[in-house]
Amino acid sequence: MGCVRNRLAAVISIILGAAAVIAIVLLLVVRPWESSGSPVDGAAPSETGQSEAALPPLVDETTHILNDAGEGAPVVVEFLDFECEACGAVYPTMEELREKYDGQVTFAVRYFPLPGHFNSGNAAVAVEAAAQQGAFEAMYQRMFETQTAWGEAQTSAADLFRGYAQELGLDLAAYDAAIADPATLARVELDFQAGMALGVDRTPSIFIDGERLELETIDDIETAIRSAME
Repeated sequence: MGCVRNRLAAVISIILGAAAVIAIVLLLVVRPWESSGSPVDGAAPSETGQSEAALPPLVDETTHILNDAGEGAPVVVEFLDFECEACGAVYPTMEELREKYDGQVTFAVRYFPLPGHFNSGNAAVAVEAAAQQGAFEAMYQRMFETQTAWGEAQTSAADLFRGYAQELGLDLAAYDAAIADPATLARVELDFQAGMALGVDRTPSIFIDGERLELETIDDIETAIRSAME
């Protein structure tokens, strides 16, 4: 197990190092799933020197909460991209930590689909459509569990994602309506723009009690959580 964790940590370090450089360039490119333009007007990233009070909150009333430990508990917020290999590598650990610290730590998730991933936007919209039927967690898990089946594809995986919705027993008519509704993409864009304003430039970007974690090894996540609990 120790060997596996060490190899996983090394993979994450390599991926994150490359992503840090690539993401800065890619964030200037139009996101590929926006074939007809975004339905929301994107706010410009925060300027250097912007006051902290002007920044959007890490968690607001729209944020998807996976585990709610109540007032006063440490809060872990992850900005993620469902097609990101580093996010996929971190996912099992995040699931383990959610179980281990259930009732003690709040875990929240926000969308940050990177433009260099062809289906990252489609995946986020599919998860948000499922969320409208109370199935956010189930679809979130399905995306990461199947990432190798559709990640890096250069054709739309929207039909595959619809199949996941069917497997989860969702109302497909309601799901299709949510996918077609510009408000669903606007909800994804809300998280993306908040991330940009908060300085997110890669995925996964993890904040623990408002502090961004400089993730170098997989063990850094639990170390930071335990420190926040003290």
